[in-house]
Amino acid sequence: MKLNIIDARHKLPAKKGYAISLIIKKLKGYKDVEVHLFLPEWDEKEALSYDWSKLLGDPIDSNAPPDPTGSRKVLMESFSLEERDIVLDYMKKRYVSRLSAINSRPMDFPIPMGLIPLGEIPEDDDIGCIRFEEIPNYNLPFPVHGLYILSQHEPVDQEI
Repeated sequence: MKLNIIDARHKLPAKKGYAISLIIKKLKGYKDVEVHLFLPEWDEKEALSYDWSKLLGDPIDSNAPPDPTGSRKVLMESFSLEERDIVLDYMKKRYVSRLSAINSRPMDFPIPMGLIPLGEIPEDDDIGCIRFEEIPNYNLPFPVHGLYILSQHEPVDQEI
């Protein structure tokens, strides 16, 4: 399993701000599926403590009205350094045989307004969500979800 872990070169402007993705060797008939991890719950007190004017940038779409709500949630779905390290350690130990890579990097700041949080992307036959806390023997102190899009990946070759 390959580890691609990038640490922040400077202190992040918020407690949160680390993204994590897993590359699962085989998932639902597809190979090397990237799964973007996120926190489905967070402390609202922490969210209220941030100076969002310093964390959020211009809208991603200059023709759309600036809406900071989704981008705020994107940051809150991300991981603190401590949470990131807990998740990385857990995934390395628990899923070593199923993963080809674990990736993590700090988010870029300021975060553009107008982003859609991972937790608000609807599931269908192509887009799915792994709720790790529902898997037996899950032991992290917080829930972690993972969003994937199957159509972005190659199907596993059918062996005859």
